[in-house]
Amino acid sequence: MRKVIIDCDPGIDDTLALLYALKSPEIEVVAITTVCGNVPSDIGAQNVLRCLKRCSRLDIPVYQGMEAPLKQPFISAQDTHGMDGLGETNFPPVTEKQVEPVHAVDFLADYFAEETDTAVIALGPLTNIARALESNPKLGEHMTRFVTMGGSYKSHGNCSPVAEYNYWCDPDAAAYVFEHLAQVIEMVGLDVTREIVFTPTLLEYCCQMNPDEGRFLQAITRFYFDFHWTQERILGCVINDPLAVAYFEDSSICQGFTSYTAVETQGISRGQTLVDRYDFWQKAPNSSIMTEVDSRLFFRKFLSVLLNAQEETIKKDLERLEMG
Repeated sequence: MRKVIIDCDPGIDDTLALLYALKSPEIEVVAITTVCGNVPSDIGAQNVLRCLKRCSRLDIPVYQGMEAPLKQPFISAQDTHGMDGLGETNFPPVTEKQVEPVHAVDFLADYFAEETDTAVIALGPLTNIARALESNPKLGEHMTRFVTMGGSYKSHGNCSPVAEYNYWCDPDAAAYVFEHLAQVIEMVGLDVTREIVFTPTLLEYCCQMNPDEGRFLQAITRFYFDFHWTQERILGCVINDPLAVAYFEDSSICQGFTSYTAVETQGISRGQTLVDRYDFWQKAPNSSIMTEVDSRLFFRKFLSVLLNAQEETIKKDLERLEMG
């Protein structure tokens, strides 16, 4: 099992990613930190606790992090995820466990003070990571991998013509991390996540295979389905964050190239990832940019873990559904 700390802003697709990571036999979640993004960090922390309770993993520590971007005013994505971050389901709060008293930034900086055998998957804006990196410049050197769901290379944006939300929400943090982390940043961006569409057919399949899990997925994704139909005429919802977890677990799911990447922090291009694929700047690569994805393999792995089913069974069923 590979150890990982997940930094997130749950969020519907973050929640799906957390469920996947917590249930995966290949991943050991050491801790979870929350940051302002899809929802404020305190709402995100409560959603993490809901995930942990659902998976009977209340032993995992949760650290609440930054409540605002480094410089920009905070603009959440609650129009996309609901005011509660879980599609206006308003599930009861978890009372059996509280978040840790230590701030997420301090936890991250201290945890990576020495070399570790732990990776980081960042599913939200990079505010916590940037602040921890300011405090501990060796942060990146002391982690095994850094995977981020964010950015785009050739795909259009999802909150502006050119920007993906996580980097748009806090472009200064993203820019700082790309410039200073001293670790290859594995960017799982919109070029690949747009291929991961959770359709009504797949939702119904989940309900048939595992009714309890299916009902939960149905509850939290209804709002997300409606948003995607209204905004993009997609029948289903793009679940960005689970792909980052799946790629971390099995790197063959995504393919890409290494490059130097910078992030624009101002103006109408705020949050855009400037990927220097053709080496105009002649700078050493700081990132690995994912551009191709095996969506069929993703869904086989994702659904087998979430539904507690054999991957071969899922593969055959998806082939029957013309998904495989």
